[in-house]
Amino acid sequence: MGKSRRKHSREFKVEAVRQVVEQGRSISEVAVGLGIHPSLLLRWKHQLVAEGAVAFRGNGVVSAADEELRQLRRRLAIAEQERDILKKAVAYFAKDKN
Repeated sequence: MGKSRRKHSREFKVEAVRQVVEQGRSISEVAVGLGIHPSLLLRWKHQLVAEGAVAFRGNGVVSAADEELRQLRRRLAIAEQERDILKKAVAYFAKDKN
């Protein structure tokens, strides 16, 4: 049977990255000390550098850009439905005149 996935808190991740960045320790050294894989720590580091204070949001919490994209897609779907209804109405009334 495989290992179950461990979940790490935001504080744990930030502290792990802080040890690498501020204390100048190597990623391998910190990862072994914390019992995690070095590639995981490297991913956390890149994520923290890229996203800053909003990194490690957790499940179900979306970024502002993702939320805006979701809203825009919803508005597009509504506009496409309205367009399709109008197309059908035009075809119906055009057929009715003849």
